[in-house]
Amino acid sequence: MEGMNASSSSSSTSSNTGMISRMKKDCLFFYVSLQEGFRNLKAFFVGQAKKLTARNEQEATEAELRTSKMQVEAADAAEETKKKLSNSKSA
Repeated sequence: MEGMNASSSSSSTSSNTGMISRMKKDCLFFYVSLQEGFRNLKAFFVGQAKKLTARNEQEATEAELRTSKMQVEAADAAEETKKKLSNSKSA
């Protein structure tokens, strides 16, 4: 009977460790997603400020391109970080 309690206790501990590990991973993914959102928000505001201060159509177009570039960079950075997290946690 005592041997049975010890084995169920160790499986419960490994189950809790797996659950905690999964929670940490999910929190990291959530953090990366928030970071991407803030980078997109920053890109939006930078783009709007550049458009408002543009002196001609060319500067306004450059501001739009800069905004798009910043958003793509934010998405790429988040995707790369999520790939690294997935690969490091699954290994």
